[in-house]
Amino acid sequence: MRSVFCIAITLMFSLASPARGETPLAKAFADAWQRQPAAAALTERQRAVAARLGAASALTAAAPSFELGARSDRFNRNRGALESDLGLVLPLWLPGERSGARAVAEAEDVALAGRAESLRLQLAQLVRDAWWGWQAQQNEVALAVDRLGAAKRLRDDVARRFAAGDLSRADLNQADGVLSQVRAQQAETEAAEALARYRLESLTGAPAAVADGQPEALPAQIGEVHPLLREWQGRADLARRNAELARVQSRSNPELAVATRSDRAASGERADQTWALSLRIPFGDGPRHDARVATANAEAIEATVELERLRERLEREAEASRRQVAAARQQLAATEERARLARENRGYYEKSFRLGETDLPARLRIEAEAFEAERALGRARIALGQGISQLRQSLGLLPE
Repeated sequence: MRSVFCIAITLMFSLASPARGETPLAKAFADAWQRQPAAAALTERQRAVAARLGAASALTAAAPSFELGARSDRFNRNRGALESDLGLVLPLWLPGERSGARAVAEAEDVALAGRAESLRLQLAQLVRDAWWGWQAQQNEVALAVDRLGAAKRLRDDVARRFAAGDLSRADLNQADGVLSQVRAQQAETEAAEALARYRLESLTGAPAAVADGQPEALPAQIGEVHPLLREWQGRADLARRNAELARVQSRSNPELAVATRSDRAASGERADQTWALSLRIPFGDGPRHDARVATANAEAIEATVELERLRERLEREAEASRRQVAAARQQLAATEERARLARENRGYYEKSFRLGETDLPARLRIEAEAFEAERALGRARIALGQGISQLRQSLGLLPE
């Protein structure tokens, strides 16, 4: 049980001491985030939001357009008549549209930041699950190695007593059968550990070389907004801004046109030049505008209600995680006492079996009890570390 005992000491020390520097779990999360498509596209999305904010701050509602036209009698009378038009069309903002578009762009910026934080937290859940799943399998492998060593010692003890005539061939066969069974279980646990390691490495893209079972630090206090709440707050605010903008955009943008015309009646005559200033005001969109406003209002209402339901779920999830951590601590204390007693009994029965004072069935029973006690202890330590990670996850904290 030496390797399991070392793991237990390491876990006990890490639970009692604060983590220093970047933990393996935090590094695994950082590696996984760098591989995410959302992380690779985040810069371009930020550029798009910045461009929309710049467009909302422009002087015109859309890009100005240039108009050029000409008329001639070349293909009929051919007297040299020529008329040319040159104009500039400026789309104008509707009243309140410019400030509304700027508010929408700013809300998009906030919503994008909240979305990025939410994606990071969702990835943290995947990494935490894969990490602690691997830790659990690492613990099973260590237990299998120790059990194999114990089975070999038991078989050697039985062989010596069989040679001395104290035990029968059936007892030796039973000890050999236990050793074969333990070897098969070790192969099974190693295969499960390899699968758990693959799941973690598929997220991080790096070899999972360190697995010390170090848990995360318990949060002292939470003062920031949960990333999921921040995301939905951004969505709700963006939906409200879009609804306000939709109410303002009741018609197409008016257009201001400045044009000049050069007119020559015939060849050789002097051309006359005139200037024109015109304003184009579209009619209201009517039902189409009402449909856009109703759709934007529905999205704003849906996002607001979803935000409230999410806040309630997060509060309940955090409280449940706190209770699970408290229960895991109690379970750990109980399994530590059970493992201590099982180790003591195991030592007593090993000695008495060598002296011929204990039969083989009793020795096998004590070995099985000691193994189950050590397995329960390892699982309780993993459960406490995983519970702390889940508590941090419910509070919106990333791995550290």
